[in-house]
Amino acid sequence: MRPAALASLVVNVLIVVTGGVVRLTGSGLGCPNWPRCTDQSFVPHRAMGIHSAIEFGNRMLTFVLVAVAVATFVVALGYARRSVIWMSVVLALGVPAQAVIGGVSVLTDLNPWVVSLHLLVSLAMVGLAVVLLRRLDEGDGPAELVVPPGVAWLARAAFVVGWAVLYVGTVVTGSGPHAGDASSARNGLDPERLSQLHTDLVFLLLGLTVAAVVMLRTLGSSPLALRAATTLLVVELAQGVVGFVQYFTGLPVAVVVLHLLGAALVSAAMTWLLVTVRVRT
Repeated sequence: MRPAALASLVVNVLIVVTGGVVRLTGSGLGCPNWPRCTDQSFVPHRAMGIHSAIEFGNRMLTFVLVAVAVATFVVALGYARRSVIWMSVVLALGVPAQAVIGGVSVLTDLNPWVVSLHLLVSLAMVGLAVVLLRRLDEGDGPAELVVPPGVAWLARAAFVVGWAVLYVGTVVTGSGPHAGDASSARNGLDPERLSQLHTDLVFLLLGLTVAAVVMLRTLGSSPLALRAATTLLVVELAQGVVGFVQYFTGLPVAVVVLHLLGAALVSAAMTWLLVTVRVRT
C-alpha cells in the first residue's frame, strides 16, 4: 500500500509542476478547446506550435494520474481499512474534478480565479496523499496528542497560515505576467500590495514554525514531530529564498517553476507536521 500512496504523492506534486510550466510558458490556451484540443481534433497538429504541445502533454499526464489513482484504490480495497479506502476514493475523484476545472479554465479563457482554484485543488491533493501515507502507520482509533497542547496549536496555526500563504500566492500570480497566456485576463488586483501581503504571511508562517521547532527541541516529546517541523522550516526557508529571487529578477520562468515545486512541498510538509503531532491507535 505504501508504494501506491507514495506514487499518488509524487504524481500530484508533478502535476503542480507541469501545470505551472503550461501557465508560465503562455501555453494555457495552446489547446483552445476542451475536451478536444481543437474543434476538430483531440490532438494538436504540428502547425499549432510548441504551446499546443505543452498543453496537450499536460493533459496527457491526467492519464498517469488516473492509472495511479485506480491502482491506489485497488490496493486499498485489499488493505481492508475504511479510512484508507475513503482517502483513496477522494484522491481518485480529484482527477476528474481537476479535469473539469481545467476545462472550465480553458473555456473561460483562463479566468484567473478558476486557474487559481485549479492549482489549489492540486495542492490539496498533495496534502491528502500525505495524510494517506501517515494513516498507513496508524490505527483507526481516536487521535491522541503526542506533544504538548501548545505545540499542537502551533502546528494547526501553521497549517492554516500556510494555506493562506498558498492562496495569496495564487492570487499574486493571477495579477501578474504569468497568468497563463499573454492575452488572458488578470484579476485586476495590485501585484505590489498582494506581494507584500504574501510576504507578511510567509514571515508569520516562519515564526510559527520556528516556535514549534524550538518547543519540540526543548521538550523532546516527539522525535517524529520534530523532524516534521524541521523539514517544514527548511522547505519554508528555501521557498522564501526562491520567492525573493524571482521577485527581484523579474519573474524568470525557471525560477517561478521552482517556486511552484516549493509550494507543493510546503503543502506536503505542513500537512506532515499536522498529522505527526497526534497518533491514532
